[in-house]
Amino acid sequence: MPWAAPRYHRTVTTLAQRKRQLVATELTEAALQLLALRGFDAVTVDEIATTAGVSKRTFFRYFASKEDVVVQFLAGMGADMRAGLAARPAGERPSEALLHTVSVPLAACGEHAERALPVVRLILRTPALLARFLEHQARWREELTEELAARLGRDPGTDLYPRLAAGMALAAFDAVLHRWSEGGDSEAAEDPAALIGEAFAVLAPSLDAIA
Repeated sequence: MPWAAPRYHRTVTTLAQRKRQLVATELTEAALQLLALRGFDAVTVDEIATTAGVSKRTFFRYFASKEDVVVQFLAGMGADMRAGLAARPAGERPSEALLHTVSVPLAACGEHAERALPVVRLILRTPALLARFLEHQARWREELTEELAARLGRDPGTDLYPRLAAGMALAAFDAVLHRWSEGGDSEAAEDPAALIGEAFAVLAPSLDAIA
């Protein structure tokens, strides 16, 4: 019979994980509010920690820098995109599968525009944050390339299509974020979900013809 951790140990572990997640969320929320309001360079780690009700030392247990806190806002998108692509029907056209893949995070941004739009603007307009965001996008491209190749039964090492298709999808995603961030306030801004639909109307013939 396999060994199982005592129930009390599992309970303590779960509570510790919940507490850690709660603190990380508080830090992220505090940072996003301050940075979006005052700008990246004007806010210190001390201020973020104080706003979140924790010490500076606690801050550095969770994040290595201010950049990490902000990029965390979008860092999970890559995993969500890959999972979304993996969940699409096997026989679906590549353009449809990829559209749904990148639409989910954009739709979430649109639904929470009052909070999301200032953060997206902060990331795209702050060189240090934009550089980190582009690093994440590079990883997303690799993940989507691998997933798309697996769906189509192609070798991503020798076949250009999976990488090109993943790159096209993320280029559309990036273009929509920039267009959205350059619009009006959250109430007047364009709908990013509608914008990505327009972008894929242009991309779809190429994506499906090559596949």
